[in-house]
Parts: sequence; C-alpha cells; structure tokens
Amino acid sequence: MPSLSPSDPARNIEWTVESSPVDYPAALADMEARAAAIFEGDATERVWLLEHPPLYTAGTSANPDELLDPRFPVHDAGRGGRYTYHGPGQRIGYLNIDLRERGRDVRNFVHHLEGWMIGALGDLGIAARRAEGRIGIWTDDLEGREAKIGALGIRVRRWVTLHGFSINVNPDLSHFGGIVPCGLAEYPVTSMAALGVKASMADLDAALKAHFPAFIGRLRRCPTPDGEGVEQCGTGR
Repeated sequence: MPSLSPSDPARNIEWTVESSPVDYPAALADMEARAAAIFEGDATERVWLLEHPPLYTAGTSANPDELLDPRFPVHDAGRGGRYTYHGPGQRIGYLNIDLRERGRDVRNFVHHLEGWMIGALGDLGIAARRAEGRIGIWTDDLEGREAKIGALGIRVRRWVTLHGFSINVNPDLSHFGGIVPCGLAEYPVTSMAALGVKASMADLDAALKAHFPAFIGRLRRCPTPDGEGVEQCGTGR
C-alpha cells in the first residue's frame, strides 16, 4: 500500500483495525467518546474496522414486528435505520469524521460512503450498486436475485459522524433469519463468500483503504443554482 502524500486529505485520519471481536456496548461507548473528543479538538478523526460477536441492533426506525427471533442480544444503536445483524465474518466500519470542515452536508456524506463501499467491492470483482429507494449496497447473487451485501446507518452529532457501514465477507447468513434485515423482507442477503469470491477480510480492508482518500476528498457541500446543495457533486462510483 503506498504511503499517503502530504497533500492527501486522509493523511491525518487514524485507521484502526481490530484483530478480535469487540463487544457492541464497548464499541458504542468508545465511538461516542471519540466523537465528543473530536468536536472539542482533543482527538483526530478515525476509521475503526472491527467485527462483533453475533448480535442485532435496532435503529431509530426499528419496527418490533421485524424482530422475528431474538436469538442473539439486541442493542439499541441510536443510528438511523431499522434492525441489522452484526457478527463474525462481517466487516464493520465505524466512522468518526468531522463534517464541520467538510461541507456540513449529510446527504453528500451518505452518497459518497455508498460510493466508497461500491468502489472497494469492485476491486474484488463484485459488481455492487445502489438501488433506487432502498438504503444499502446491492448486487446479484448466484441465482440472479438482487441481494444486499452491505448496509449503512449513520448518526451525526454536532457535525461529527458516528456509526458507519457493514460489508458481508463470510458471515453465517442464517443469522440474518432472526430479523427482517433493514425492513426489506422481499430481498435476500448475500456475502462475498456466497458469491464465490475468495478475497479475505484483509483484502477488503486493503481495497477500502485504497479508495478512502477519494471518499474523504469528495466530502463537501455541492453548490447548485438554487444554492440548496446536492449530494452527487464530484461523483465517482
């Protein structure tokens, strides 16, 4: 991996990869403390890559009817979205990014977060994409069905981001059966392994890191003739 140049927008952002699973409450507390410290100027921004033990999280729009079988612990996440599953074999990326100097544009952040995930998966041979009207990252499974391979949910507090994304590398997909993932019962969930992709978690991390400077560089408010801003400025998918 080439070193970051002095002009690289990502050079001062900490990049941390955990070698063993992190309990969800501890991760949530750490992430919230880091966001507060960033706001006060006492810490640097951070990308935190990890895995969790098997669990479900409930976003602010979670419908109790979509918790079908609470076979694992269920945690209130405080992020947007509905129920999600996290567990071994799934790459979690928690992002503490300061948007005060990056446009203060949440739609821009979400749009380019999706593009970052799509770009990294593309490097591994997966034709991932957005889907109109549906949050998340999608691809076609081996049966030709549109299936979800990545999820995202964020919270922004005082213009510092919390939470982030997940990408399914090789999790036990049966574990998703305890919930209606993100409220979308009609679509299956897939993974890199289920698609026959031999890439490892480390390979995905390397692809994410390679695309990260471009993602950070696109975070800004996008001017339009009406002055309202639009998230799609400078798109590179």
